[in-house]
Amino acid sequence: MNQPSRQVPLPRYKARLREGQQIICERFRVDNDARRLLQRRCRLVDDILRDLWHELELPASLALIAVGGYGRGELYPASDVDLLLLLPETPDADLQAQIERLVGFFWDIGLEIGHSVRTLDECLAEAAADVTVRTALIEARLLSGDETLFGEFREHFANALDLPAFFRAKRLEQEERYQRFQETPYSLEPNCKESPGGLRDLQMILWITQAAGYGGHWRELERHGLITREEERRLERCEGFLRRLRIHLHLQLGRREDRLLFDYQTALAGELGFSGSATRRPSEELMQAYYRTAKNVTQLNTILLLNLAAVLLPAVEQTPQPINARFQARGDLLDIVHEAVFDETPGAILESFLLMEQHAELQAMTARTLRALWRANELIDEHFRADAHNRANFLQIFQQPRGLVHELRRMNRLGVLGRYLPNFGQIVGQMQHDLFHVYTVDQHIMQVIRNLRRFTMHEFAHEYPVCSRLISDFERPWLLYIAALFHDIAKGRGGDHSELGTVDAQEFCDRHGLGPEDSELIVWIVRRHLLMSHVAQKQDVSDPDTVAAFAAVVGDERHLTALYLFTVADIRGTSPKVWNAWKGQLLEELYSATRKLLANGGEARPAQGIIEERQQDAMRLLRYFALSDTVHERLWKQLDTVYFLRHSSDEIAWHTRALHYRIDEHKPVVKARLNAQGVGLEVMVYTHDQPDLFARLVGFFARAGYTILDAKIHTTRHGYALDSFIMQDVSGRDSDREMIGYIEHELAALLLVQRPPEAPASGRVSRQVRHFPIEPSVGIKADDRGARYILSISAADRPGLLYGVAMTLAAHGAQLHTAKISTLGERVEDTFLVSGGDLSESSGRIRLETDLVDQLRV
Repeated sequence: MNQPSRQVPLPRYKARLREGQQIICERFRVDNDARRLLQRRCRLVDDILRDLWHELELPASLALIAVGGYGRGELYPASDVDLLLLLPETPDADLQAQIERLVGFFWDIGLEIGHSVRTLDECLAEAAADVTVRTALIEARLLSGDETLFGEFREHFANALDLPAFFRAKRLEQEERYQRFQETPYSLEPNCKESPGGLRDLQMILWITQAAGYGGHWRELERHGLITREEERRLERCEGFLRRLRIHLHLQLGRREDRLLFDYQTALAGELGFSGSATRRPSEELMQAYYRTAKNVTQLNTILLLNLAAVLLPAVEQTPQPINARFQARGDLLDIVHEAVFDETPGAILESFLLMEQHAELQAMTARTLRALWRANELIDEHFRADAHNRANFLQIFQQPRGLVHELRRMNRLGVLGRYLPNFGQIVGQMQHDLFHVYTVDQHIMQVIRNLRRFTMHEFAHEYPVCSRLISDFERPWLLYIAALFHDIAKGRGGDHSELGTVDAQEFCDRHGLGPEDSELIVWIVRRHLLMSHVAQKQDVSDPDTVAAFAAVVGDERHLTALYLFTVADIRGTSPKVWNAWKGQLLEELYSATRKLLANGGEARPAQGIIEERQQDAMRLLRYFALSDTVHERLWKQLDTVYFLRHSSDEIAWHTRALHYRIDEHKPVVKARLNAQGVGLEVMVYTHDQPDLFARLVGFFARAGYTILDAKIHTTRHGYALDSFIMQDVSGRDSDREMIGYIEHELAALLLVQRPPEAPASGRVSRQVRHFPIEPSVGIKADDRGARYILSISAADRPGLLYGVAMTLAAHGAQLHTAKISTLGERVEDTFLVSGGDLSESSGRIRLETDLVDQLRV
C-alpha cells in the first residue's frame, strides 16, 4: 500500500480550526446557548476530520468513528476528541504508517485526540472486559469510511450488550464516584462534571437509556414514560446551567478544567450574570445556584435509577403490604397507595418521612412516591404550616429513636424542609466563606444534627465517651436537634445570626406548642451556641474567675450539659480540620469545672483551696517516682499563686520532677513529652528570662514544623522563665516521639547562645485565604483586676503569623503571660494576656494595635 504523494495543507487546516472555534466562542458570548456551542464545535471538527480523512486517501475498508462525548455530539471548548479507527483486520506496516500519519496530522492542526485503533473483534473483546469502553462505544457515530463495517460493529455490539449487567456496573461506578467526592455535592470546590449532582449524573442516565433503546434525549425519555413533562423541563434547566458553567470555565482558563476552584468562582459569577448583594458576594450567589442545581440532579438521578431498575432488573412481583390508608410497603420500599394521595391528604407529606423512621424494614421510597412528594411541594403553604396535625408530625419526626438524619436529608433534597421552614429554604446551598466551615449552611446544620444523634448510638460510644454518657441521662435530647436546626438559620441575612436565629426559634416553639421550659432551652442554645467554644478557646479555663463568669451565664447543670453537647457537635460539624483532641480537652475541662461550681451552689471556691488541692494531687503523683516529700520545696518557694492556678496538678508534678535539682541551673532546661490527649507534644522551657524569648521559641517551633495550640508563660520569683507549650505537628511527619530528643537538645542549645530571633520559613497562603480574605482585627482591653490586658487578634492564617505577633509585642516591650492559640480552619483567633511596656497608656495601646494590624496584613 503506497503512501499518498499529495502534500496536505496543514496550515490551512490549523487556521480553519482556530478561526472556526473563535467564531463559535464569540457567538456563545452573545447568545449564551450552550447546546448550540457544543453542536457547532462538533460539526466544525466533524467537517475537518472528514476532509483530512479524504485528503489522505485512507482505504475505503476502514471506518472513522466518533465515540464518547464527541460521539454524543457534544464537544466542550477544551474537551478531548475521542476517536475509534475501526479496521476489518489487523493492519500491515503500510497501513499502520498511514494511520500514524493521520493521527499526527490531527494533533498538528491543534486537536487533542484520544484515539484507539482496533479491529472489530478487538473492539468487542475490550467492551466485554471494560465498562468504560462499553460506555464510550454506546455513543459511537460514523464520521467517514465503510458504512457496512460500522453497521456490522453496531449489530454485534448491541447483541453482545448485557443490559442488566451494564446497568449494575454503571450504578456501582456511580457509587464509587460518589465515594471519591465524600458522597456530597456540597464541597466548597466541587467538580461540575464528576461530583454528585454534576454532568456525569445526567450522562450516566442517558448512557443506560440509550443502551436500553429508550433514546439519548430527555424528550425521548418523557415519551417512553420514564419521566414526566415537568421532570423533563427540570432536567433541561439543570443540564443547561451545568453546560454553561463548564463552557465558561473552559473558556476562562483556555484549557480543560472541571473543578470550581476558588480561583475561578468570582470571574465565573460575573460571566454568568451574578452581581451579588449587600450580604452576599457574586461567587456565593453562583455557588448557591450550583448547589441547588446539583440537589435537583441527584434527586432526578435517584428517581430515574429506580424507574430503570424496575424495567431492567424486574423483581419477583410482591403483594403490597398495607401500612395505613395512604401508604403501603412494596418489599423494602415505602409506596403511596395511589397517585393522588398527597393531593387528597397534604398532611401525608410529613407522614411519609415519619413512617420511614418508624418502620425499620423500609430502606427507601418508590420512584412514584419520590416523584409525588416532589410535585406536592407546592401544597406546603401557610395553611399547611398552621395545621396542628402537621405541626405534631413535624415534631414527631425529631422524636423518633432512629432515622432522623436520613429523613431530614431526604426532606432537604426533595425541598420539603425548605417549604415547611421558609427560613431554612433561604440557606439551602448558601456558602460560608468564613475560612473554617467547609460545608454550605444547610449541610453544616445536617452535620451537627448527625453528630448529636451519634452521641446516642452505642456503636459510637468509643468515639464520644463523655458525650454518650451525658446524653443518655439528658431528658428529651430531641430538643437539641431542634436547636441545631435553628442555630445558623439566619446566616447571610446581615447582623448577628445568633440573635436573628433566636427570633426564628422562638416563633417555631410558639407555633408548635412547646412548653415554656423546652422553648426556653432551645432559644437559649440558639442565642448562646458560640459561648462555650469562645470561653474554652480564648480564655483561661483554669482561672476560677473565668469559670465563675461562665457558670453565671449558664445557670444550671441542664443548660450546661445541653451547651456542652451542642458545642462538641457544632465544632465537629464545621470541618475535619477544626476539631482535635486538644479542643475536646479544653471543653471537657470547662464543663467539669463549671459542673463542680454549680453543684456547690454557684459559690466559687477560694483560690487557696484550689491551690492546696492541686498541690496535694501533685505530691501524690510525685510519690509514684519514689521522690521524697520535700522534693518540691525549693522550686515551689519560687512559684506564686498565679502559677498554681494556671497549671494542672499533672503539669506541676512534671515541672517539679524535671527541675527540683536544677533550680539555679545556668543552662536552659528543655523537656518534652507526648501530650496525654494524643495531640502533639508538651514542651517545658526553663531558663533565665531574656528579651525576645517568646519570639525565639515561636520561631524555633515553627521551623521544626509545629504550631502552638496553647502557651503558659510564667516568671519565677528569682527571675527564671518557666514556659509551657502544647504543640501540634503541621508538617505531616507523624513522628512526635522521634522529635522529643531533637527539641530538647536543639532548643536548649539555641537558648544558651541567645542569638537574635530567627524567622521561620515563609510558606504559601492557601487558595481560600487568597480569594476570601478577612480583615484582621485587634482588640486590647484591661482584665477584671486592671493590672493586665487581654489582647485578641483575628486574621487569616498564614505561615509565620505568630512569630510576627511575638516580634511586635517584643518591640513594644510587652510581657506575655498566657497565649491561647485557636486555629479555625484557615482562620486564627488568638488571645494573649500581656502587661508592661507602654500598655498602661492609651496612646501606647493604640500604637500596638496599629502595628499588629499592619503585621497581620503582611
